[in-house]
Amino acid sequence: MAEYIERVTTNGRDIDYKRPHPPVKCEVVEGDATLVRKVNLFDSKYQPSNYAQAEGTPLTLATSENLRIDLSKRTKEPMSFWHRNNDADEVIICLEGALIWETEMGTVKLERGEMLLIPRGIAHRSLPGSQGQTNIAVELKVKGQLQWTSQA
Repeated sequence: MAEYIERVTTNGRDIDYKRPHPPVKCEVVEGDATLVRKVNLFDSKYQPSNYAQAEGTPLTLATSENLRIDLSKRTKEPMSFWHRNNDADEVIICLEGALIWETEMGTVKLERGEMLLIPRGIAHRSLPGSQGQTNIAVELKVKGQLQWTSQA
């Protein structure tokens, strides 16, 4: 008989459950089946107000007590103001195009597939990094203390 292991992590500790079948094999799903959700961030229905405006606001996709997930799409306009988030670290993940982030700690060009951490309290603003192209980024606002777990 095949053995499937399901590892559950709670409070930093691992517990392994051994089963004769995978945990995803079930007869019926009852209740709110939308808990597992897939979102196409390139879909036009996810169009934040900042698409063609430097002053626009990213589109908030999800929130919790310690995390907010925003979608930012910008075209050609630089932000005309500086932003300082005193409540959360900001993790910016570039999905398409490129953005230049001016910060009081230096300037960074963020390209497709790259991620940037802006610590809470650091002034910053974004400038377009790709002329004539849409620049798409996911922004995570993290209130808890971030701990890097790999050498980046």
